[in-house]
Amino acid sequence: MTAPPDDCLARNEWICGEYLSTRRDILLDAVGRHLQLTALSVLIGLALAVPLAVLARRWGWAAGPALAVTTILYTIPSLAMFSLLLPVHGLSAALVVAGLVLYSLTLLVRNILAGLRAVPEETRQAARRMGYGPIRLLLTVEPPLALPAAMAGLRIATVSAVSLATVGAIVGCARSTVTSCGPRAGWA
Repeated sequence: MTAPPDDCLARNEWICGEYLSTRRDILLDAVGRHLQLTALSVLIGLALAVPLAVLARRWGWAAGPALAVTTILYTIPSLAMFSLLLPVHGLSAALVVAGLVLYSLTLLVRNILAGLRAVPEETRQAARRMGYGPIRLLLTVEPPLALPAAMAGLRIATVSAVSLATVGAIVGCARSTVTSCGPRAGWA
């Protein structure tokens, strides 16, 4: 039995407009959940990475261990990472978010720390001589100068999270809400 010539779904063509039009709601839902997982994980990663990088900058001895731990976490393959996190989070979207946060830490901490280290010492000294304390220096002088490196790290972490969030479909959580997912959940 052959498919009618106008039925691209039955012919299983690579590009089929009918597929997009008949599954629009499913595809838009999947894209929305993918973006939700990505945005949430990068924002949490950023919230953890900024203080970690600031502490590593403040106490030089902490930079080595912080970078070592985050780099070791980054070397764990994604399926293995999600398997390690499974007993803690169960089959939930939190499992995917936690894995993506751990992966983003390496990229964010490394680049934020590089940006903070790139602030010229002359600039810091000038700010101190103008009466800036350590907190005001950290909040008003260093961030604008560290921003290019930090934004590069944020861009790379976001791209990495977008690509790794697809592994959530394998884990079975991509179609879930942020709070829970079942074993039959997955991308259609």
